[in-house]
Amino acid sequence: MLRKSVLKYLVAPVCMLLLLAGCGGSGDETGESGNTEASNKKDELRIAISANPPSLDAQIANSNITAQIGYHIFEPLFAMDENFEPQPVLAESYDVSDDGKEYTIHLLEGVKFHNGEEMTADDVVASLTRWVKDSQKASTLIGGSTFEKVDDYTVKMTANEAASDIITVLANPIMFAAIYPEEIVEGAGEKGVSEYIGTGPYKLGEWKQDQFIQLEKFDDYEVRENATTGLASAKTAATSTLVFDIVTDASTRIAGAKNGQYDIVEEVPQDNYEELSKEPNLKLDVTKGGTLNLFLNTTVGIMEKPEMRQAVLAALNMDDILLASYGNKELYEVNPGWFSSEDAQWGSEAGKEYYNQNDPDKAKELLEEAGYNDEKLVLVTTQDYPEMYNATLVVQEQLKKVGINAEVETYDFSTFMEHRADPNQNSMFITSNSYNVLPIQLTVLDKTWAGMDRPEVTDGIKAMRLADSQEDAQAAWDDLQGFIYEYGGATVLGHFTGVNAISNDVEGYEYMRFPIFWNATVSE
Repeated sequence: MLRKSVLKYLVAPVCMLLLLAGCGGSGDETGESGNTEASNKKDELRIAISANPPSLDAQIANSNITAQIGYHIFEPLFAMDENFEPQPVLAESYDVSDDGKEYTIHLLEGVKFHNGEEMTADDVVASLTRWVKDSQKASTLIGGSTFEKVDDYTVKMTANEAASDIITVLANPIMFAAIYPEEIVEGAGEKGVSEYIGTGPYKLGEWKQDQFIQLEKFDDYEVRENATTGLASAKTAATSTLVFDIVTDASTRIAGAKNGQYDIVEEVPQDNYEELSKEPNLKLDVTKGGTLNLFLNTTVGIMEKPEMRQAVLAALNMDDILLASYGNKELYEVNPGWFSSEDAQWGSEAGKEYYNQNDPDKAKELLEEAGYNDEKLVLVTTQDYPEMYNATLVVQEQLKKVGINAEVETYDFSTFMEHRADPNQNSMFITSNSYNVLPIQLTVLDKTWAGMDRPEVTDGIKAMRLADSQEDAQAAWDDLQGFIYEYGGATVLGHFTGVNAISNDVEGYEYMRFPIFWNATVSE
């Protein structure tokens, strides 16, 4: 019998999570699944994406597009259902010791990798040992946890400490705990695994850098009997080939949506929202998706000084930044919370006194206190995501107005991610980040993401994970969000609504944290 992890505190109500995550996307419009006769369905589904993934190594690449494509190739032991509860995928069941530290995980038998080999405990132990060490999110939350083989279909996890959210961490959808063959893990280098072999419904056919990624149906895939919903749903590989066309130019993606070249177009610029809403052959999946965030370097040069970081925050006018990023006031919200204001559990205004200050005089005073002497501040960005690029240009202009020597460096997405990760190559950067279920999953709390290597962060995470009540957990998060602003490590710029354009001929499209296509079909 499956024993689920029970949180000590309550997460947001189901209806609210569905709203925030856009689970099911435009469900009623696009259909539930591709159950119609295959004879009138195409063998290929074409999806236009706006950036080349930095990697397909789903364990270590901190990127939505890597996770989205990776979920079609790889599978974890557990994944989130439509209610954001962890459900077994490659696991059959699990038991927890009385002290809450040992998890005995029973694996599904007969699961095949794309190379034809059966998945066993050896593969799981190798994969999770690497994941907990190399994944930024895993190492932050459960670093030091160990995995060992009990028998071919049983693995024992010994957690670094007892906590209520261990299975939730294992089911986290970004930098997820993908299971690879043992030999692939052992052959992984500093830049990741060299082959992308999983147990998912699709296998990698071809990846032509900066052009397309083609996935082919894995004929030996068997729909999991334990399938539920969401990211743990039944994966039918309803269309035999998925082609992710890498189309960085927004106008080309829009033209392709209109003329039918692409069946689905992701990252529709908000400037084109009204235009595409009038297209008779398209439907739009509009999802309140997350936050646009500015991360400040806290470790190198003048940015080490808190007065310098606070000067940056004091200079910002979020209304202008968001209008330039999204164009339509109906598609964004000015709010300091790292979660939606509608999230009853985690919505918070803590630190709002540091948000949207638009106070040039205060900024100049803080610059003087910091001893700023015209040092160059580098804002790295990418045009592959227009909202991030446009926001960066406005932030640059606002910083210049208060006397900061701000310079923008623009790269393709993969190179941007490299520069973003190196504090010696940036002073700050902007990314758009999807909503999470729990604060502990937020990228801002990952010390390797933006340098928030502070005891206040470690203590705050621990306080939330070990809280005895919903109220205590919420209070701990309020304190931690307030600290992020007070420390000047990062700021929410605002909340965004994501838009994807979908052909009327597409059925079975779903959205949960990112689009999923394993049950999607497109009519001839």
